[in-house]
Amino acid sequence: MIRRTIRAFRTALFSIAALTMTATFALAQSQTSKPFSGAKVNGGTITHSTRDGQDVLTLSDDFKVPDTPDPHWQVVDSKGNNYLLQRLGVKNLGGLAKDRINMSITLPAYVKDVAKVQIYCAWAEAVLGEAPFGAPLMTMNK
Repeated sequence: MIRRTIRAFRTALFSIAALTMTATFALAQSQTSKPFSGAKVNGGTITHSTRDGQDVLTLSDDFKVPDTPDPHWQVVDSKGNNYLLQRLGVKNLGGLAKDRINMSITLPAYVKDVAKVQIYCAWAEAVLGEAPFGAPLMTMNK
């Protein structure tokens, strides 16, 4: 009887430890930046997460797309290298439906870490706003 109780207690203890480790790992997989600030973009954040072994950046729901000709995602790494990525907005062909916004982006393999995310106007060649992370995020691409 005592052995059975000890075994049940041990099993429960291991289960609790496993759940705690899983929750901690899940929290470590998702990090949020400080709010955007800049000339045209103020407010909204970026969340970094890992999906299917790839690093994904996602804009928050309160992010407002700047009214500029050609806004793009731009990532800055811890060494100050800039990576101009895809357009923020995608025009819908023929004007039959509303334009689409790329609210998330999968980071390319050549980006090794992310210190901050910028919204960059490729037409005016200007940073419209940036959202830094507390510490550079190491990506899965080492």
